[in-house]
Amino acid sequence: MGRVQTVFACQSCGATAPKWMGRCPECGDWNSYVEEARTRAAPASTPGLASQSVPIAEIASLDGPRRATGMPGFDRVLGGGLVAGSVVLLGGEPGIGKSTLLFQAGRGLAADGTGDVLYASAEESAAQVRLRAERLGIRDGRLLVLPETDVSRIVAEAEAEARKRSLALVVVDSIQAVADPTLASSPGTVSQVRAAAGELTRYAKASGVPVLLVGHVTKDGNLAGPKSLEHLVDAVISIEGDRGGARRLLRATKNRFGPVDEIALYEMTGEGLAELPDASAVLLAERRAGLPGSAVTAAREGTRSVLVEIQALVGGVSAGSPRRVAIGLDGGRLALLMAVLEGAGLPLSSREVFVSCTGGLEVSEPAADLAVVAALASSARSQALPERGVFFGEIGLLGEVRRVPAAASRLKEAAALGFQTVYLPSGNAGDASAFPDLACRPVDRVSSFLSEIFRKS
Repeated sequence: MGRVQTVFACQSCGATAPKWMGRCPECGDWNSYVEEARTRAAPASTPGLASQSVPIAEIASLDGPRRATGMPGFDRVLGGGLVAGSVVLLGGEPGIGKSTLLFQAGRGLAADGTGDVLYASAEESAAQVRLRAERLGIRDGRLLVLPETDVSRIVAEAEAEARKRSLALVVVDSIQAVADPTLASSPGTVSQVRAAAGELTRYAKASGVPVLLVGHVTKDGNLAGPKSLEHLVDAVISIEGDRGGARRLLRATKNRFGPVDEIALYEMTGEGLAELPDASAVLLAERRAGLPGSAVTAAREGTRSVLVEIQALVGGVSAGSPRRVAIGLDGGRLALLMAVLEGAGLPLSSREVFVSCTGGLEVSEPAADLAVVAALASSARSQALPERGVFFGEIGLLGEVRRVPAAASRLKEAAALGFQTVYLPSGNAGDASAFPDLACRPVDRVSSFLSEIFRKS
């Protein structure tokens, strides 16, 4: 029999200690240590060989077709659909639409005849799940509901159903609510989350059935539980948005089978989530052109280019320490660009500066530098930028404008939405030859860019 050992584990990173600690020395979180009872299994006397090494040329390929969920945006974020045997973690705030997304994906998989979908609900009863499904108009008999919190019973039920019929997907809602009965700790603790996720991952890899896990998020917006949970799964998908609004943003932050940072834009309706295929048009729909402090940039999100608005507000001279606020942009990058503008003759050191990326997007790539600089200068000088202009380019510390990748895709998106002028790095000027309808303005340095753009505007 195993020996029970009592330890204190950090619920944020999984670090353990023999006694309670106020602050975790590994991740720095306060009051995150919780007492857990763990069972230490006795070592086997004659361990068997579980697996053997195989030459890489003899390993079977995983080039089988991906399973489409019937939601093109979700499939694109996954990299083309669900891969057989993959484990996907879906995270989001309460009420944001996680269950709605999973029900619609399950309906799509069940409708194409590839197999049934097993929905294991650890937080709601079968009747509550049915009420939710009826609100979405889902009454497919291929969607099986299992109200269960024991992870071993969930795996056993999935194996039993697979023997009777073909299973296309297993959904577990949520990973923090299921538990391994062999552990003495309560559900949601580090040991329980790690054990339950490990058991479901082993089932997915052995059976080839994809598994979708629902994960809670903390008050900071990060996925709850230890970081080892994100390391176990194949893909991490987050669904973001304001619960008071209708817009939802689906983003991949980890994907072993496809590109990361891919996005899909949805709108919450009475019938569920409806995809908004033209993300750029939606994000720019409320833009008020002709006002100072507004610039449009072409940002890369995964494999697509999206046009987003960068807004800047430069206030008056502050008597104390001026504030620097960046929403959807890197604050350190903003400080760098302000220093470059100081060198170009635009003093901002004593003025309050606010910069925001509209639409709820977060633009982290340096290609948005030129748009940020243009918006800041426009607000500081109270002069509007060209109404149908797009700006992209990376800016160095010396004020030079550097080339960016995928310029052709950015230009194509700008031309598709009817923009007329594009300010881009001189190193990308060759990509503009394929777009004769766009007036491309190559830019070498920030100082010359500011002189040209405000002279022409």
